[in-house]
Amino acid sequence: MKMKKILILGSTGSIGVNTLNVIRQFPERFSIAALTINTRIDLLEPQILEFKPPVVVVKDEKLAQELRKRLKIKCEVLSGIDGLIWAASQLDYDILLGAMVGFAGLAPTLEAIKRGKRIALANKETLVVGGELVTGLSRKHKAEIIPVDSEHSAIYQCLVGEKIDSVNKIIITASGGPFLHHKKEDLEKVSVKDALNHPNWKMGNKITIDSASMMNKGLEVIEAHWLFGFPKEKIEVVIHPQSIVHSMVEFIDGSIKAQIGLPDMKIPIQYALSYPERLESNFQKTCLPDIKTLTFFAPDVQKFECLDLAYQVLEAGGTAPCVLNAANEIAVDRFLNGEIKFSYIPRLINKTLEKIENHKSPDVETLFEYDKLARDLAVQL
Repeated sequence: MKMKKILILGSTGSIGVNTLNVIRQFPERFSIAALTINTRIDLLEPQILEFKPPVVVVKDEKLAQELRKRLKIKCEVLSGIDGLIWAASQLDYDILLGAMVGFAGLAPTLEAIKRGKRIALANKETLVVGGELVTGLSRKHKAEIIPVDSEHSAIYQCLVGEKIDSVNKIIITASGGPFLHHKKEDLEKVSVKDALNHPNWKMGNKITIDSASMMNKGLEVIEAHWLFGFPKEKIEVVIHPQSIVHSMVEFIDGSIKAQIGLPDMKIPIQYALSYPERLESNFQKTCLPDIKTLTFFAPDVQKFECLDLAYQVLEAGGTAPCVLNAANEIAVDRFLNGEIKFSYIPRLINKTLEKIENHKSPDVETLFEYDKLARDLAVQL
């Protein structure tokens, strides 16, 4: 396998840091073409010193200026969305690892797709917001999209070598998050600390809150629709508290394939970077006798309303998923800042959806327009 150059969108977040851990283990296989971040230049600076990327991008120009003053090695520091788009459209790289949180990852990902690059996709929102656009462009430009989310990586692995028309349904597993055993009325009084206390995974704040509300599963249902081409009727969510079975595929003969492993994001990241090869790693291996019990049951959509909302917008299509995503980002931010209750997150999303007319088959400009419209409205609400 030749050396592959990686452009990481979001190198200081959980997925970005784990990606660098994988690259650190295989220096003869992977190198860094560029690193991009939002604001955490204190974490980016040592990454630059270790991996020596020729280019980095910082969202804020003032922070970019500060980083330029600090750096003692040669490295071009760009800023803003223009910097992201330039890096994705002009640099020499093989794989774009999309790990930015939220809507911001869409534009550079589209640039990489237009160049026929492999997209190792950890950013749910890229497909949630622009699924029709992204998949259409990837077919046109023959750009591979290999999922990094543990659930979608599991489905991808289960489908290798199988015919799509032999699939009965795909089954996405969910841990249930920290409020699995809470009653619906209890969600009125949970704290930010409670919601950030995920039982199995260590993730960034936004995705951890999405896990607590089960919006992350809703986003994954929409993402799975675009990645694998199945209608919502063939995408099932089951609660699996142990997070050992990452997802499953049921075939028309009744057999089920499952991908099993410890909750470690380095494994799906490495798979997306090395596919179709599998590289031997020193990550902790799964010991089945230690697990003892695997349990599965249906989610309570009356309690976890966000999951039900996601199925509704998948059926609606058009700009509805874009509005859902934007309103959710605002709601999560407001909750983290202590401005709204946890239980208000689905209510705010639903109100935003009700007030914005759906636009079918949007282009990228329309998606940006509706994203802003939904955010502005959600703030007002």
